[in-house]
Amino acid sequence: MNITSQWNQEERDLIRSRVIEYNGDRLPDEVKHPVKQVGFMLKDDDGIVFGGITGTIFWYHLHIDFLWVDERLRGKGYGQDLLRQMEEAAKENQCRLIQLDSFSFQAPHFYQKLGYTVAGVVESHPTPEHQQYYLVKWLD
Repeated sequence: MNITSQWNQEERDLIRSRVIEYNGDRLPDEVKHPVKQVGFMLKDDDGIVFGGITGTIFWYHLHIDFLWVDERLRGKGYGQDLLRQMEEAAKENQCRLIQLDSFSFQAPHFYQKLGYTVAGVVESHPTPEHQQYYLVKWLD
């Protein structure tokens, strides 16, 4: 056996699928949910993207991967609109909760204002002055 530092996408996908298979073998069927990618884009009339939100649904929860709004449009409610759209998609897919992470220099207070609670904080990451927040919102 040898450990190498070289890898390719096919090998990465193999490792990912093996972890998913392992997890699936240990979870009851009632929490299994097909993996689904979801996202919404904020575009102008010319189709130029000025924001968007992406996420992954699995195990009856939604993990928000990314939320971004162009700086010129921040504070105008577009981030809230994108997040609410994603929350509706989570409900439509019978998700029980939404999870995400946000650095202190990003938007943890934005999420808290919209009903997300802090589940954990990693101090001094990614720099000694910053923190990484893990947030959740349980859905009705």
